[in-house]
Amino acid sequence: MDHDEICALSLTAMTDLIRRRELSSREAVEAHLARVDEVDGVINAVCTLDPERARTEAARADETTAAGGPLPPLHGVPMTHKDSHDVAGMRSTLGSPLFADRVPERDAPVVAALRAAGVVTTGKTNVPELAAGSHTFNPVFGTTTNPYDPTRSAGGSSGGVAAAIAAGIQPAGDASDMGGSIRTPASFTNLVGLRPSAGRVPLGSSDPWAWISRKGPMARTVEDVRLLLGVMSAGSPASALVPTPARPVPAGIAAGDLRGLRVAWSPDLGLGLPVEKAVLAVAEQAPGRLAGLGAEVVTAEPDLRDADEVFATTRAHDFYVGYADLYRDHRDRLKPALRWNLGLGAALTADDHRSAVLARARLRRATDAFFAEHDVLVAPAVQVQPFDARLEHPQEIEGETMHTYLEWMRMATVISATGLPAVSVPVGFDVDGLPVGVQVVGPDGSDELLLAIAAAYQLVDPQHQHRPRL
Repeated sequence: MDHDEICALSLTAMTDLIRRRELSSREAVEAHLARVDEVDGVINAVCTLDPERARTEAARADETTAAGGPLPPLHGVPMTHKDSHDVAGMRSTLGSPLFADRVPERDAPVVAALRAAGVVTTGKTNVPELAAGSHTFNPVFGTTTNPYDPTRSAGGSSGGVAAAIAAGIQPAGDASDMGGSIRTPASFTNLVGLRPSAGRVPLGSSDPWAWISRKGPMARTVEDVRLLLGVMSAGSPASALVPTPARPVPAGIAAGDLRGLRVAWSPDLGLGLPVEKAVLAVAEQAPGRLAGLGAEVVTAEPDLRDADEVFATTRAHDFYVGYADLYRDHRDRLKPALRWNLGLGAALTADDHRSAVLARARLRRATDAFFAEHDVLVAPAVQVQPFDARLEHPQEIEGETMHTYLEWMRMATVISATGLPAVSVPVGFDVDGLPVGVQVVGPDGSDELLLAIAAAYQLVDPQHQHRPRL
């Protein structure tokens, strides 16, 4: 098997071949490293690489294979990790000059879970500065671009891992999503990305009760996302959140028959969100395909009027909890968008927090009522095409000015504010040949239902087979 064939493997197929001794971890790692050499000069996805460490770990994995006995689920698989996820003994910068030489002593919980499952760590993937924003650029490593068009954004903040997966560097990876940082890059790069239910994957943040941000998996196929989610879901004392019990998935839906499923489609989440015509033209194919799989599809959405306040206040609070010291001592070394967002956190009052709590309660009642009548909500994952990578963010959408680096992301941030799980699923390519995805949102604990729907969709519309030509 040559390097190209190895790099085309799914995560599930790669683990199977390694377990059957038809592929060694060393061969998988060498193919991975060769692919980085081939394409990363174009897309700039991998910001830190440690080939010596990777080769040592791969050799150790092959020795374990040869010894016989049970193997962990991701035994010998090479993987880079998002640069905001600490790896012990490896530079982890968060894309900030303030942390350019930082080498943590402990793995983040999500990395620890992956390494306990047998992953061979090869390096780190690029993120925006402090992982803030849905376009991946920073003053330490520069800009990550889209394998489908290297002049365009790969999204963010998980843009580095998305570009690496789409480009064939690795089959899957660990990501995170506060305001769309899984769903946006997945949509921009033709991948599946899951923002799980709260508490499903431990965060490891400075606040163990933080709820709006999530760690989650990203891959080319739903099967690989499901495999990676199972590994990433290992419990950790770093998170105080207890996940909602998983909702059962009807046998028919699990088998790809969506009869009996009640689907609500919304092109603008009932808020009049602008969506580029090129994006909407592709996204609007999704309701028909779901109906073709047997689902009952209607146009509807919950009352999401409180979502903007919930997201804005919670994000500002969480950023200030994490980075108040930087804002106090080094604000002149932060990008303007970060100074603005941290300034909002610093200015929050007791009345602001009270208002946001009451808004979140109203939002929860609205989504509870909605999901009592509908099983899932489907909407565009992103409002725009992958945009010019030289921009900080889109300046306007269909003639409507975007005033901040968050405003163009509202299709994702509004859903984040609900606290509910969502999966981004590829649904096609626009007139410029750029990927488009939709997000499927469900109630707490519906992660497996969302993945079953995504799998059924991927079976009849296998967009993942369309790979970029780098």
